[in-house]
Amino acid sequence: MHITLYRKYRPSTFEEVAGETDIIKTIKNSLKENKMAHAYLFTGPRGVGKTTTARLIAKGLNCMENGVTDTPCNKCENCIDISKNKFIDLIEIDAASNRGIDEIRSLKDKINYQPAKGRKKVYIIDEVHMLTKEAFNALLKTLEEPPAHVIFILATTEPDKILETIISRCQRYDFKPVNQKESMDHILMIAKSEGVEIDEPSLKLIYEKSGGSMRDAISIFEKLISSCYGEEITLGKTEKILGVIPEKKLAEFLEIISKNDLVNGINFLDNLWNDSINVEDFLKSFAYYLKELMIEKKSPFNIMKTIAIIEDIFEVMGKFRYEEDKRILGYVILHKITEFKENVGVIHESSVQEKIVEKIVEKIVYVEKEVSDKSSEEAAETPKIVEKTVDISIEDVRTNWNDIVNESKRRKMPLISFLSTATPTKIEDGILHIGFYAENRFHKESMEKPYYNDIFLGVLKDKFGGIVIVKYDLLNEKNKVVEGKSDFVERVVDFFDGELI
Repeated sequence: MHITLYRKYRPSTFEEVAGETDIIKTIKNSLKENKMAHAYLFTGPRGVGKTTTARLIAKGLNCMENGVTDTPCNKCENCIDISKNKFIDLIEIDAASNRGIDEIRSLKDKINYQPAKGRKKVYIIDEVHMLTKEAFNALLKTLEEPPAHVIFILATTEPDKILETIISRCQRYDFKPVNQKESMDHILMIAKSEGVEIDEPSLKLIYEKSGGSMRDAISIFEKLISSCYGEEITLGKTEKILGVIPEKKLAEFLEIISKNDLVNGINFLDNLWNDSINVEDFLKSFAYYLKELMIEKKSPFNIMKTIAIIEDIFEVMGKFRYEEDKRILGYVILHKITEFKENVGVIHESSVQEKIVEKIVEKIVYVEKEVSDKSSEEAAETPKIVEKTVDISIEDVRTNWNDIVNESKRRKMPLISFLSTATPTKIEDGILHIGFYAENRFHKESMEKPYYNDIFLGVLKDKFGGIVIVKYDLLNEKNKVVEGKSDFVERVVDFFDGELI
């Protein structure tokens, strides 16, 4: 039967434990002098060796060959049974699934029995913070005065949830994440044992993805072995398999923001989306990329600006964490970390070849009906124009376009991202046409949504002193409209709560 690598290479001696040198030294000295405490509390993140160390303590206390020792033989029956998780006097309890007072009472009833095969009965209670308050209280007296043949080892990732009365009865050790060198050395040792070749950049990436958890690092490495069966594990393969953002992408985005190139930045984020790269994951990776550049003193920005950019990224991600379309999040972050250029988005009329289209709206009027008393004859309906569209030229719009974009941004931040890739192309039949190129289809579709469109129409109304009817067009590379008519007329009529006559 296949055994996962993290179980296959679980440390069998204290010397094989990655990291935690001081903790291991203290525990070994206690075993060597046979001065073990009756209860221990191991805290720290997952996968850093808490349970492994607890098992090694059980070996050191019950080794048949060397007695109570800091160097268990791993050959006697007790050592082998502990390694195989078959030792009857080593009891592991998962507090997440055995968290009630009844389980603790059952434990208290059994601890008085002498060990069946070893010198000490060792109880390992994992994720002890999951115990209920009543269960904790039931455990208190036992922890304070346990039988001489019993040792408790409590393990947790959340020590702040444990009662102080419990903590005070234990000898506490705080495990830390494994550092990069220790993690890389351990993975390299496993790679050599398994006959696998892996380059150093891949080892570094495994460490970054594991977050300092040795168990996670080994699991990631095993995934790479399966995907690259019989092949050398290289950085390119590792990035692809783990879905990691390639460094060249991060460098490309860094160059864009260092030039304050908002338009190319928006196109870059859209391309990420089209390539199925999660924008939020990319921005997190970019923040860490900036941090590494800052540490290595390779950032194009000074320390204060680099930290400010990282802060902006995580601040905006917090505010927009419930936004379904993460491109919006990207646009807002892009705007915060670049300086908006006043000439962005303006295309001269001469660059646009206007296309003659059918007359969309012949006349829109809004009718109020005056209803007479029921006893009188029905009065004739009197057409009455409530509000007219304002008479403006395309030059008026272009001249004021930067002000319009900035005011739209002030009212709703994402509008800056949409409108920075847009251009007013023409006014035809009283309708202002706003053009978007094909790669910015998302921006066009976003502007057509009532929420953003209403804000934009409000800006135009305030700017020109009246209603401006807008149609959003999709343009090809030759600046020609590539979409035909839509339900625009119906939407305009609905907007004014009127009818077409």
